[in-house]
Amino acid sequence: MTDATTLDIRRAEDRLTTNISWLDSKHSFSFGHHYDPDNTHHGLLLVNNDDTVLPGQGFDTHPHRDMEIVTWVLRGSLVHQDSIGHSGVIYPGLAQRMSAGTGILHSEKNDSWRLPGATGVHAAEHAEPVRFVQMWVVPDESGITPGYEQLEIDDELMRGGLVPVATGIPEHRDHAAIRIHNKYAGLSVARLQPGRPVVLPDAPYLHVFVAQGTAELEGAGILREGDAVRLTGSGGQRVHTDTAAEILVWEMHARIG
Repeated sequence: MTDATTLDIRRAEDRLTTNISWLDSKHSFSFGHHYDPDNTHHGLLLVNNDDTVLPGQGFDTHPHRDMEIVTWVLRGSLVHQDSIGHSGVIYPGLAQRMSAGTGILHSEKNDSWRLPGATGVHAAEHAEPVRFVQMWVVPDESGITPGYEQLEIDDELMRGGLVPVATGIPEHRDHAAIRIHNKYAGLSVARLQPGRPVVLPDAPYLHVFVAQGTAELEGAGILREGDAVRLTGSGGQRVHTDTAAEILVWEMHARIG
């Protein structure tokens, strides 16, 4: 770390929250009616929402514009539908990117189902809450054509290491990752195992979010599920776990404003 490096640790229990009958949403940054002028973004990252949605429920059709929206499912499955004709099911290990561009409508629902005619205790059924992290970054060009991309990345994650999953950074072009429309930002994911640490990339802005489990970040100490660290002028720190953990790391080479 350099003399200019800063680490801002944000604990899970300090996040803003939205709790309604079907949704438990925890916001790392200002979101919706939750507004804190001192907590609007870090680097290019505007939203890092940790959402749990009950079976058969979800977000009805709503609009977005000029935003790159990345969704990463941790448990369960999520149905996506949008106004440009895309629909599909997102599940753990499958990354999804929606470019809102000039404008798009979409909905997201918990993919709960029961096989027709199935009865009794052996009936095939998916009826668990879906938990996912949705992240928004600004594009580096406004007014683009709306778009959608998803990609199965589970195999790469099983090999360990920090894996780019949604990126516009030119140095990541050789990786199997979905593309976002900002050449200064990229999301990588690591499924940490004991004895297999990862090293954070060098970047002016990093956002490290512990999505599952417990990890330890050099210079920050123990981080538990839902904790995040915002780093500036940083890179090279080791992250490891004594049990298992999944971390989401945004590498950003510019900032809003």
